[in-house]
Amino acid sequence: MSYVRSQDGTRIFYKDWGTGRPVVFSHGWPLDADAWDAQMLFLLHNGYRVIAHDRRGHGRSDQPATGNDMDTFADDLAVLIEALDLKSAALVGHSTGGGEVARYVGRHGTRRIGRIVLIGAVPPLMLKTATNPQGLPMCVFDGLRAGVAANRPQFFQDLAMAFHGYDRPGAKRSQAVIDSFCLRGIRGGIRPEYDCIEAFSETDFNEDLKKFNVPTLFIHGGDDQFVPFVASASAASKRVRNSTLKVYAGGSHGICSTHADRVNADLLAFLED
Repeated sequence: MSYVRSQDGTRIFYKDWGTGRPVVFSHGWPLDADAWDAQMLFLLHNGYRVIAHDRRGHGRSDQPATGNDMDTFADDLAVLIEALDLKSAALVGHSTGGGEVARYVGRHGTRRIGRIVLIGAVPPLMLKTATNPQGLPMCVFDGLRAGVAANRPQFFQDLAMAFHGYDRPGAKRSQAVIDSFCLRGIRGGIRPEYDCIEAFSETDFNEDLKKFNVPTLFIHGGDDQFVPFVASASAASKRVRNSTLKVYAGGSHGICSTHADRVNADLLAFLED
């Protein structure tokens, strides 16, 4: 197993396959790098070098009680990119990982980055405020914290339903997808996962988006119940010059699993454009 050490000594697990142009994946909450299996295998078979890490506190990485914030997540990503000496890499972030990618650009620029893809991503700001009326009220995130604290296994079982849109009428439910979601969530630490809720919900990425200066693709599910489209990709794509927006009608927050073939095709087309 491969690790890099962050600035505070936290071990960050990563996997690195292939020898082509690098594509670096940042996963959503409460998952880990394995959430990208379908995308990584597909792009690997199409000649790309694919890299994904487990965010601190998640998966196989260390579970520190500190540093569970977007600045540190972005700096951990920077340590990985620098350690592997990546050049002209594509950054792909889902949900919280999209925030991590945005904050990376805000703090470290695009010197090593050639393209960016944000899928169901949290920027510009999830929380409802006076200046962000389309956001979600604090009670939503308090509910996530309460669920994690009270009964994390059951909470993740329940969360997986809305995450993948399986609670919608006529949805074709996959128990295997639900089980894998829960397994990945439970592999993380309860303390860092709890803290991460504040990080993905209350971090304002507006200034970070202003620093995007490479081709950027936004992909979002039109029926995303976790990161609503109007408050996220709809707004964020308007803040990034010359960006492209693709909305999957009826798509959930978990489109990397439920719509894997379509996500894969759109990623490949964007990377090769």
